[in-house]
Amino acid sequence: MDVILDKAGQKGTGKWTAQVALDLAVPIPTIAAAIDARVLSSMKEERLKASKILGSDSKSFEGDKGPLIKAVRQALYAAKICSYAQGMSLIAAGSKEWNWGINLKEMARIWKAGCIIRAKLLDDIMRAYERDPQNQNLLLEGEFTKRVLESEKGWRQAVRIAQEQGIPVPAMSASLAYFDAYRSPNLPQNLTQAQRDFFGAHTYQRSDRPEAGFLHSDWQSLIKKN
Repeated sequence: MDVILDKAGQKGTGKWTAQVALDLAVPIPTIAAAIDARVLSSMKEERLKASKILGSDSKSFEGDKGPLIKAVRQALYAAKICSYAQGMSLIAAGSKEWNWGINLKEMARIWKAGCIIRAKLLDDIMRAYERDPQNQNLLLEGEFTKRVLESEKGWRQAVRIAQEQGIPVPAMSASLAYFDAYRSPNLPQNLTQAQRDFFGAHTYQRSDRPEAGFLHSDWQSLIKKN
């Protein structure tokens, strides 16, 4: 491994996936992070230059490796679940948009038989769609909900230690952010929407008066009053 050049190639499948996800408004941050990681890896000469100017803060872990190994396994497992959840959600959205009638359980079975993304986890995914063919997201399926929550502590620990050591873990980090955002009843994008209305009059909706529809405020006047 140490003598393999750290430049990962790609054939375009990931790029097409990300493009379709944007078109269908389906979040796939883990998959997008994996694409970005490959692109960044291809910038070898530029990264070497940057390491001399910005310095490299990557260092070896000096703590107890046993718990860290367990945490990394949990982080990988949870991140994989998030990745499959995003991919399945995208396929379901595409099936609905273009009337493909895709059976997600059958999709998992087909992948199991020789596809590049084949994994034992696909057996569990097949059973999840057997239990609930209309499942919106694998994170909401009882067994997967249980497993992700059991892995959460180690997942956060692995991402935190990687960041402290200056080691990029884009897919694990993106999966964790997706998990936190997906289960959050309130997100800070209310500020984003307020800014959109301030700069471009894109309107917003009130959480306390949804029946009011889309509104616009004269933010300059409000600022002057305060």
